[in-house]
Amino acid sequence: MGKSRARRFRRAPFSPAGPEQRRDGEGGPEEEPAAELLEKLQHPSAEVREYACASISKLLQQKHVIPAFLQRDVVRCLGPLLMDHSLAVRETAAGALRNLSACGGFEVCDDMVTKDIMTPLVALLKECSTGLDANQLSPKKCREMNKNYIEDIANEAINLLWNVCECNNTAVSIFNKGGCLEAVLHYLKKFSTNVDLAISVANCLQAVTEDNPDLLSSFNAYAQQVLETVMLCPESTMKHILLRTLIAGTFWNIKDTIPPGSLGSMVNAILKIFSESLAIDAGETIIRMTEAEKNRLKLAAEAETEENMSDVTDSRVLTEDDDMEEIPKGKVRRENDISDLLPSDKWELKEVTALLMAQQTALEIIVNMCCSEDPSDDEWEELSSSDESDLFMENSYNEGGGLLMSPLCLSDEVNSAFLNNLIPKKILEKTAFPNSVALDICMHNPSWKPLIKKLNAVQCRALTCLHSILLVSDVDCLGGVSALQSLAQHLSQLVFSKTELPTDTEFLEAITSALRALLQTMASKNISQCMTPEQLLALCEAGIHSSNASVKVNVVSILGISGSVLAKGQDTAETLKMIGKFLLEVAMKESSLVVAGEALDALFDVFADGKEAEKAAVQIKLLPALKEFQPVFKMRMRKEGKGQYSTDQLCVLDNVKMNLRRFIAYQETLGKTPT
Repeated sequence: MGKSRARRFRRAPFSPAGPEQRRDGEGGPEEEPAAELLEKLQHPSAEVREYACASISKLLQQKHVIPAFLQRDVVRCLGPLLMDHSLAVRETAAGALRNLSACGGFEVCDDMVTKDIMTPLVALLKECSTGLDANQLSPKKCREMNKNYIEDIANEAINLLWNVCECNNTAVSIFNKGGCLEAVLHYLKKFSTNVDLAISVANCLQAVTEDNPDLLSSFNAYAQQVLETVMLCPESTMKHILLRTLIAGTFWNIKDTIPPGSLGSMVNAILKIFSESLAIDAGETIIRMTEAEKNRLKLAAEAETEENMSDVTDSRVLTEDDDMEEIPKGKVRRENDISDLLPSDKWELKEVTALLMAQQTALEIIVNMCCSEDPSDDEWEELSSSDESDLFMENSYNEGGGLLMSPLCLSDEVNSAFLNNLIPKKILEKTAFPNSVALDICMHNPSWKPLIKKLNAVQCRALTCLHSILLVSDVDCLGGVSALQSLAQHLSQLVFSKTELPTDTEFLEAITSALRALLQTMASKNISQCMTPEQLLALCEAGIHSSNASVKVNVVSILGISGSVLAKGQDTAETLKMIGKFLLEVAMKESSLVVAGEALDALFDVFADGKEAEKAAVQIKLLPALKEFQPVFKMRMRKEGKGQYSTDQLCVLDNVKMNLRRFIAYQETLGKTPT
């Protein structure tokens, strides 16, 4: 307790709805029972099997129907179809399994691996990789429809692989030993012609390389060359920015394979990509892209009107000239426009979504870079003083934009933390609330409305990133006293600028974590605090009613830090009384022992020293209250400790219990001291 700890992001495997889960057509009888559809998977007709797979795929997007399919062994029914003779069946079967893994979550993914989904999946991945460039594997009919079955099957299979590897260590072990890396790298090389497939591969690679030392030996010079080629691709679309960001994350995960002499240039390349992503204003991009979408749809509607008029004219000519060959209905539309056969492109929406995912991913990786403990001191000294680092600085720190973090250096507290000059400007910009115009556009457009959650997620990740930076940087490297005070004002405005205090749990956790780290830094250097006592108590009142234990711990700690500073001042007894009463109530009434322990810790800090603190302690009867509570706290630890809390938490709580005994003894000594 006391000091805030850096949070390390593990990649979220996927949302409950799945990461870009496969969306099949709207047709198909949803009411068909699971048993009947599963039976059709064995039908001799490939078209019937494809229909059954597509129907199952659509149904599996609804979580409440998943148990019915699991009871009928859907995994073992669909698994063999990954190697079906029909490519269409393979694709729809892979899509159905992808939806099952995405919507079913961890337990379902574990069950899929237990039922040996990896055997046909790995076989499919290798076969698709072998035939990726073989035109004979794409039927003529598919080429006419501008469809590459092999790449589409691979995309579904890669997403399925990503999902199960996120959830199951056995799947990761099979990936390591089954030669999957070579296959997925082959797909990645298609990035110039199929960026969607490459993004799926990059997501999968970032997942399987995280905390996976057994895979590192497979990243030979060829594998690193493939990654480097993608990371250096010049395309400027948002999808390519996302692709480069994901590959940069993969490079960070495999940094132990990079020779020490190349580490500096590698990390600088990673930071350059993150800087590129974070420099883009997502709000302005949304405004621009929605306008582009309106114009595109308007032009498409006008073109369709002209085409319909042309069709009418053509039909009149055909009627008048019996010798002319009749054009089959729909032929012109089918060859030149398949928008009525497939979901609308929505490329503008996909671009913005890719941008927001790139920014969120970049921020999460930066957090992990601050928390990592792998590189040695020598490596980081080499990195911060290398010629490549200096060159990168010269090339990137132009036009007043600033570099993401400059220069990199080793933190005294965290081995792999970097950054230490100014608070990164682009990260700080992302901590602001999303553009109100962009939010309004998204709110009134059903297709764009899901972006609101993504915009908020980027803000929260930026605040968490700021929290990590504050923990591993000293005051001078952060820009000095004035920079910290400006930051304090900025964070206070985020909390208090609106008429009501924020209630969103994710935002509250992120903003209180950043505030806690900032106040710790300011208090350690005797820098004046940023919030009034009234603001502090208002924030703590809001936070303590949160359902999130981390928010509660943060606000209690914030109160302890601020109170300990106030205790050193003049005429602060009344404020200290309010703080003391609040912390006492939390300690005695909070259901979580961790939060109660943090409140006690905060009390020890606030009332540790100072005449104002002594005066306030007497007036709120702190000593008798703690003496009465001490046996209650001990009993709660005995009853609730085992089984409910981790070993680390119990160790901290034991320290709190010991400090409570010492603090009571200290307060008793104060009572005996002559005034």
